[in-house]
Amino acid sequence: MSTEVLTSVPGNIWKVLVKVGDRVNEGDVLFIMEVMKSEVNHNAPVSGTIVEVNIHNDQEGVSPGTIAVIIG
Repeated sequence: MSTEVLTSVPGNIWKVLVKVGDRVNEGDVLFIMEVMKSEVNHNAPVSGTIVEVNIHNDQEGVSPGTIAVIIG
C-alpha cells in the first residue's frame, strides 16, 4: 500500500530532501516549503521507500493538497 504526502499550505518548494528509491523512517523530513518567509517541514507519516517525487527544488506557486511524495 502507498502513502501520499500532500502539501499542507500554499507556497514554494524550497528544498526536496529525498529521491526515488530512498528509504525513510516515520518522522523524517521529506521536503521544506517556504511560506511567507517561514520554513514549513513536511515529514514522512510512515516508514518506507520513496516511489514517486512530484515536486522539485525552487518550485513556485504550489497549492495545498498537491501530491508531493509517495511512499511505498
